[in-house]
Amino acid sequence: MEFKSLKTGITSLKINSPILIKLGAFAIFSTMWMLFRTLRLSFQEDQAGTNPYSKETTDCFFYSVWHDALIIPTFAGKHRRAAALTSQHTDGSIIAQILRLVGMSTVRGSTNRISPSAIRQLLKTVENKHLVITPDGPRGPRREMSIGIIYLASRTGRAIIPTAYACTRCWRVKGSWTDQLIPKPFSKVFLLTGKPVEVPQGIKMDQLEEYRSIVQQEMDRLNTTAENLASGKKAD
Repeated sequence: MEFKSLKTGITSLKINSPILIKLGAFAIFSTMWMLFRTLRLSFQEDQAGTNPYSKETTDCFFYSVWHDALIIPTFAGKHRRAAALTSQHTDGSIIAQILRLVGMSTVRGSTNRISPSAIRQLLKTVENKHLVITPDGPRGPRREMSIGIIYLASRTGRAIIPTAYACTRCWRVKGSWTDQLIPKPFSKVFLLTGKPVEVPQGIKMDQLEEYRSIVQQEMDRLNTTAENLASGKKAD
C-alpha cells in the first residue's frame, strides 16, 4: 500500500545516491508543478467536509487512492495536514522526497505488514493529519482493494474516504502492473470524494471482508462517475 508507483512511467532509474535521489525528486516535482499550473480542477464532494485541501475539513481521515491516479491528488492542491505511507525501498525514498516537496509528511512502511504497536506509533505520528493510502498494492492487482486499509480503520476509529480522479485529456503511461494517469496540459481534471465509510472498531478479521467490499464498490462507483464527467456523459 505504498506510494511506490508514483515513479512508474516517469522514471525507471535505479539510484541509490542520496544526492541523485534528491535531484530526481526535484526534477519530477518541478515538471508536475508546472503541468498542474495549466489545469482546470473541479472538486466534487458527496459529503461536505471531505475535501483534503479545504480549511473546512476538520476531521482526520484515511484517503483511499488507486495507484494509477495518485499523481493527481499529490499535486492538485495545498496539503494542509496530510501524510502518506511510502515504501522502505529506494523507490519509496524518491517518492518520500517528492511528497515532502509538496508539503506532505511521510511514514515509511506498509499496512500489509503492521503490528498493533506499529499502528499505535503510526497514529501518533499522524495524530492531527490525514493519511493517504493506496490500497491496491504494492504490486496489484490493479484497482483491487486489499484488506489492510480496512483493518487499520477498524483498529483506529478513523473513517475511510473513497476517491476518484479523471481528466478530459491525459497520458496513460504503462508500468509493470498498472499504468499511471498524467493529465495533459490545459485539460480539465475532476477530483471526487465519497461519503466516509465507518468501520466498526475491534471487529474480527473474518468481518473485514464485508467492509472491504463496501469500499471497493464505492471506489468503483466514484471512478465511473469521474470518467463520465470527463467524457461529458450524464450521470445515471
